[in-house]
Amino acid sequence: MNDALLYGVAAAILIGLGVFGLIANIAPLRKILAFNIAGTGVFLLAGAVARRGAAAGFGGDPVPQALLITGIVVAFSATALAVALLLRLHAVAGDVTLAETPPASDDI
Repeated sequence: MNDALLYGVAAAILIGLGVFGLIANIAPLRKILAFNIAGTGVFLLAGAVARRGAAAGFGGDPVPQALLITGIVVAFSATALAVALLLRLHAVAGDVTLAETPPASDDI
């Protein structure tokens, strides 16, 4: 088993765990963490594909590296925004879950 295949399998496992966490968990914070796990798997898969091309003798391409770094920064920013919104929801509503029933038309 070569390195690219090992990284690809690990990425597939991380993506699978992340998607399962998104589907199975109700808590918003756990959904945020599951989304980050799935994103980490995507970043690992993209890095494995970029490394595989460089290992084949094509030379190192800086574009996939720049895309990965940009993606990591954007994912971190989106996570920070989601956690800030979750904290604000907790401060306003006192709970981090949304109402199961829609509000009546008089409340809007």
